[in-house]
Amino acid sequence: MDENARAPLLVVRHLNIGFGGKAAVHEVSLTVAPGEVLGLVGESGSGKSVTSLAVMGLLPPQATITGTIEFAGTDLLSLSESQLRSYRGSKIAMIFQEPMTALNPVMRVGDQIAEAVLAHSAKPSRHAAWQAAVDAMKEVSIPEPERRARSHPHELSGGMRQRIMIAMALVNRPQLLIADEPTTALDVTVQAQILDLLRELRQRLRLSMLFISHDMGVISQLADRVAVMYAGQIVEMGPVQDVFARPCHGYTRGLLGAIPSLRTDRTQPLRTVDSTALRLDSGELKEIFPGHWARIA
Repeated sequence: MDENARAPLLVVRHLNIGFGGKAAVHEVSLTVAPGEVLGLVGESGSGKSVTSLAVMGLLPPQATITGTIEFAGTDLLSLSESQLRSYRGSKIAMIFQEPMTALNPVMRVGDQIAEAVLAHSAKPSRHAAWQAAVDAMKEVSIPEPERRARSHPHELSGGMRQRIMIAMALVNRPQLLIADEPTTALDVTVQAQILDLLRELRQRLRLSMLFISHDMGVISQLADRVAVMYAGQIVEMGPVQDVFARPCHGYTRGLLGAIPSLRTDRTQPLRTVDSTALRLDSGELKEIFPGHWARIA
């Protein structure tokens, strides 16, 4: 394997994001290798989604951002808006938590997927784009894709709408998929089906993924490595098995302790993370075990 094949696909270094003088993300550094799934986990407001929007170049104009975000060796923060558009949807794609707010309610879902094809096609053909949309729906296991392509979002179930979002994201064969809490709004059975689908697509398409969640249980099922965010910082990062077996930061231990299991006493309330007992540690992440980093005093 040559050196370029081993190089990370996505490299984020010393990323800082602020709004109106208030820091939302502080000194975040992470990498995603080709074919790897990195789980980014933390509570609401920890900076996960803001980090992903920075990668996509979708932060609002009032955001201040410093650091570097490199995709396949190109610094995305140095690109113009038109240059960024050529990356979004074709090289980097994103799926969101609630597809009903991301999909256009008055357009047929097949047309919406076809629009994604036309946006990145050198010689647009509506017929070819429609056929690509139907093929993408078939790829994400939507039954009767030719008929379903003519449906509007409200005519589909929540799980089906999320499959439409995945089809739209992958129709142009991006190298990196950013999934922002894609299973949170779904019931447990449908959530398992979507996770199985993402696992299968990852293997078949050799897809790299930044998978964002607040649920350590979901991360354990899909990710190779996990980065734990707390108050805008990454406080722990390493292989999923290592972080789950030997959590070093108090916040990570709290998240893992809050996961219910078959041994959980159902007569007692679920454990919660006591944020008052945590403090924001300064300094660099330290390598506690090989490949396992934590921000601890």
